[in-house]
Amino acid sequence: MSEFVQVVGPAGVMFVPAGQAPAVAFTPEEQAEIRCRTFTGEQVGELSAEQVIETLAAARRIRAHTDAIEAHALARLDQLRGGDRYVADEAALELRVSRHTAALRLHRSRQLTQRMPRVLAAMEAGQIEAHAAGRVVEATDTVEDQRARQVDTQLAEKLDSGRVSATNPANLARAARRLVEQADPEGQATRARQARAGRKVELLPGEDGLSTLAAELPAEVAASAYARIDAMAHRARHHGDARTLDQLRADIHATLLLGQDPDVAVPEAATVFLHMPVDAALGMTDTGCELSGYGPLPAPIARQIMGSEDSVWRKVLTDPASGAVLDVGRRRYRPTTAIRDLAAVRDAECTAPGCHRPAQHSDYDHLHGWGRGQNGSTAEANGGAKCRWHHRMKDHPHWTLHHNPTNGTSTITTPTGRRYTHHRHPPTAPATPTQPPEPSGTDPPGDPPF
Repeated sequence: MSEFVQVVGPAGVMFVPAGQAPAVAFTPEEQAEIRCRTFTGEQVGELSAEQVIETLAAARRIRAHTDAIEAHALARLDQLRGGDRYVADEAALELRVSRHTAALRLHRSRQLTQRMPRVLAAMEAGQIEAHAAGRVVEATDTVEDQRARQVDTQLAEKLDSGRVSATNPANLARAARRLVEQADPEGQATRARQARAGRKVELLPGEDGLSTLAAELPAEVAASAYARIDAMAHRARHHGDARTLDQLRADIHATLLLGQDPDVAVPEAATVFLHMPVDAALGMTDTGCELSGYGPLPAPIARQIMGSEDSVWRKVLTDPASGAVLDVGRRRYRPTTAIRDLAAVRDAECTAPGCHRPAQHSDYDHLHGWGRGQNGSTAEANGGAKCRWHHRMKDHPHWTLHHNPTNGTSTITTPTGRRYTHHRHPPTAPATPTQPPEPSGTDPPGDPPF
């Protein structure tokens, strides 16, 4: 009886006699993609957790490559039609989307093929899907072609070197915005003012009796508004309200807009963190300003916020080599725990890779546990910001989250053993930060926050 072996090739999966198996070798990723294309739902239902993760990764790579081919095809159709105004209508019929959606895809395709070929190449290689590429295109939409190509090259280099991860569209968009700011800081401020002039509110009908009320606001205004609603929701929960935080935030939002009393005590102030180098504050430079939870902000806009009569200035000392936060000024209206302040300013956001919840709305998390015999210290070197979701995830037996506050490196390990690492530069960090050692130590007994 002949022995048969499984062969994975471009045509799919087949079984051939052992002596007749072709010598063509496919990488494990290529084999996973070929299997993904031939799978049925019934077959997927028999996969192990590791095989399911491999299938998800293969589906993502296939989708990214397909998105790139769609971009090339739309650009080619646009070329063949001579830029006719009805190209989007023609494409919409075959793509089975609305004309508006097709027009957005067509615009994205033009930008990618004409101005951002390396981002498009990353899509073809399965690294970036259309949604993430669209965020990058949006960030570079208003700069001239030469600067867009410059950002394209620099972003591709960061992706290749691992300095920017493709795992989160928001990370790519932030990296692109930073590069745009560096390439054209004056134009960035002008574009920001134009965008802020276009602020609006939209009512988007939904399903099952729900609709979305969306407001496009200046980033610091939106962050302050959300901070107030979030604080009121947490206060209501603390006083025994049985609604979920999401329900409370939605209900409080509505009652405030309707001019009704949400029956919740209003906090004295909503706080957002704007990180601003002293030279930018003095108008000597126009780079380095960031809003926690949002990303880069043009310096003229940041100075405008700083000059508000409601703004509170706080001195933050940083390491000149790494940009790491060393100390936070004690002078402020409402005193809080100095350690929590320092961790919030230093981390800016939740330290879990891909999470952008502002640090001041997150928990203080012991990196080395205070209790359970771990003897971790309650100190800034042993603490980091984690949103409530990721703070709880840390205790899940099959998930591992690790963060080094001294160099900003965070790693998350999934139940299948896959690791995802992200390095978050401090807002004032130089291009190449130093890599200090891991924190350690003990602390006298006290009340652990968690």
